[in-house]
Amino acid sequence: MKFGRSRRIALTAMAAVTAVALAGCGGLEASGPQASGGSLAEAGNLEGVDYIVGGKNFDEQLVLCEITVAALESVGGNVTPRCNLGGTDVARQALLSGDINMYWDYTGTAWASFFQETERIPDDNELYRLVAERDLQENQLVWLDKADFNNTYAFAVNGDKAREENLVTLSDMAAYIRDGKPGRVCVETEYNSRDDGLRGLEQAYDFQVGDRLDVLATGPIYQATQDGTCTFGLVFTTDGRIPGPGLTVLEDDKSYHVTYNAAPIVREETYNQNEAVRAVMAPIAGALTQDTMLRLNGEVSSDGQDARTVARNWLTQEGFIG
Repeated sequence: MKFGRSRRIALTAMAAVTAVALAGCGGLEASGPQASGGSLAEAGNLEGVDYIVGGKNFDEQLVLCEITVAALESVGGNVTPRCNLGGTDVARQALLSGDINMYWDYTGTAWASFFQETERIPDDNELYRLVAERDLQENQLVWLDKADFNNTYAFAVNGDKAREENLVTLSDMAAYIRDGKPGRVCVETEYNSRDDGLRGLEQAYDFQVGDRLDVLATGPIYQATQDGTCTFGLVFTTDGRIPGPGLTVLEDDKSYHVTYNAAPIVREETYNQNEAVRAVMAPIAGALTQDTMLRLNGEVSSDGQDARTVARNWLTQEGFIG
């Protein structure tokens, strides 16, 4: 992979601490009875295969991790949950090092961050194909079928503010900032540092945030945008907190942000133990539409439900587990 020197150093350091971090993750394991068989059992039996399922540290990833844990349990897999590991680099390094052997990640993250590619790939299926082929060849990682929901970056504005200033697109946001109108731009740490984040956005839309920038944790940005502390707040397009606060999401009219379709990724040696894991997970990926993911995320982010409960309720409602 074409990581820069600083990124290689960071990942090497992460490798040293990942095992320690995982050793302390006992509290992250799901509690309660294992999932029983449903329609997924018709796709295959995964008895005898050990799955250590990881996930990143935000609500959508918690839901996806818990969905995977329950799905694999329901078809006989021996599952060790390691949800809520940390950010992208921590989860990725855990997979590469073998501390986990399965988790969900996003096509856009792999293309722009892992492989540091800048070419725009407008076709979602082509992007998935390129990422899957490259990760298998270079890292012996197997991408299972992708879901069609797109959890890409976006910017939101308080709905009243959007109407007052006629803010509809990111070009409108750029013009607002270029004109020197008052306001703050709020992003989270990872977007501020990624090559496909703020720096690229400024180039694509020809504006500079400058000293108007506030770097916040992801969660507070939603409330700060609703109350006007942040004029423009970075959000994720499948985040369950978008519908509730009355935020207006601005159209990415220059298609700057890469598509972020999610897919489960499995280490090749684990996949080869029983390739039916692809058939087991495929119906789940097919059922996770944009609206479905928004709703599941909202049950966690806005309604305060436990991710494990949300995941298993949905799987049961769909008939995937018993």
